[in-house]
Amino acid sequence: MICALASAVCYGTASVLQAMAARSTAPGSGSGVDAALLLRAVRQWRYVVGLGLDGAGFLLQVVALRALPIYAVGAALAASLAVTAVVAARLMRIRLKRAEWGAVAAVCLGLALLGLASGPEGDREGSDALAWSMLGAAAGVLVVGALAGRLPDKPRALVLGLGSGIGFGVVEVSVRLIDSLALPGLFTDPALYALLLGGGAAFLLLTSALARGSVTTATAGMVIGETVGPALIGVVWLGDRTREGLAPLAVAGFTVAVAGALALARFGEPPARPETAADAAPAR
Repeated sequence: MICALASAVCYGTASVLQAMAARSTAPGSGSGVDAALLLRAVRQWRYVVGLGLDGAGFLLQVVALRALPIYAVGAALAASLAVTAVVAARLMRIRLKRAEWGAVAAVCLGLALLGLASGPEGDREGSDALAWSMLGAAAGVLVVGALAGRLPDKPRALVLGLGSGIGFGVVEVSVRLIDSLALPGLFTDPALYALLLGGGAAFLLLTSALARGSVTTATAGMVIGETVGPALIGVVWLGDRTREGLAPLAVAGFTVAVAGALALARFGEPPARPETAADAAPAR
C-alpha cells in the first residue's frame, strides 16, 4: 500500500505540472488526440519533470499491483486527485474551499479502511481473450479522444479524462496479465501491446484535457476510468479478494475514497483562460 500511495503522490503532482506546461503552449488543433500538442508540451521543463514523476509512479504502481488487489491499488491511485488539488492550490494559486478539504479527508479515510481490509492479489491467470479485450479497449480510447475533441471545453475535459482513465486502467490490468518477461514470448503477448497502446493513448487524451479544462475535472474523469472497471475485472476474472470477513469494510473504503475524489471535481477550479500574446509579454 505504501508503494501505491507513493505512486499517487507522483501522479497527482505530475498532473499539475503537466497542466501548467500544457496551458503555456500554443493551442492545438482542438482534437482530443493531438500529438502536436504533446510534442510542444514536452518542450516545457514542467512537463518533462511531470513525465519523470509519471515514470516513477508507474514503477511504484507495478510493484503495488504485484502485491495487492487491483481494487486497492486503483483506490489508492484515486488519491492522486487529492494530491492534485493540494498541489494545484500551492503552485497554481487556487484556493481550496472547506468542502474540498473535506473531500481530501474523505479520500484519506477511505484509503485507511481499504488498507485494513484488502487481501493479497488474486492468483488466477488471465485468459487470452481478456488480454485481447484490453488491446481492443486501448484502441477504443483513441476513438473516444477523436470524438471528444468536438465537445465544448467543460464536457470535453471530463470525457477526455474518462478516456485517459480507461487507458490507464488497461495498463493496470495488463500488468497483471503479463506473466513472464522472458523473450521471445513477451513480444507475442497481446497484454504487452495493450499496456503500451493504453498508456500512450491515455497520455495523449490527458494532455489535451489539461490544456483546455479544469485540472480536477479532467483528473476526476480519469479516476472513474482507472478504478471501477479494473477493480471489477480483478474481482471477477483475476480472483482478487479481501481479508476474511472484511469485504464490507473494503467496499466502504473503496466507495468513500472514490466518492471523495469525485467530489473534488465538483468543486474544481474553473478552466483557465487561454494565454494571449499580451499575457505572455513582460510587464513594463
